[in-house]
Amino acid sequence: MDKNTHITILYDIYGKLLSDRQRNYFEAYYFDNLSLSEISENLNVTRSAIQKQLKSITEQLNKYERCLKLDYKNKKLNKLIDEINDKDLKKKIIDINNI
Repeated sequence: MDKNTHITILYDIYGKLLSDRQRNYFEAYYFDNLSLSEISENLNVTRSAIQKQLKSITEQLNKYERCLKLDYKNKKLNKLIDEINDKDLKKKIIDINNI
């Protein structure tokens, strides 16, 4: 899995823990595919400020994962679900996992 895919998965899990400003920067860069220059122009901040924020956000998301391991646990759970043959049990576990 490439770095961008991994960090966007972590954002999906932990993004609500970031500030509104951090989410704006992250989404503009990773989801809207804007360059640092475009983001800095749109938000009236320096390009280096955006770059520092994105680095900080990435570090923060990785720290959350190191502490909480939600992505790791989700991958392990999905692997176990794939091995279950009982369709009713499988559906119940998937339903619980999607809450």
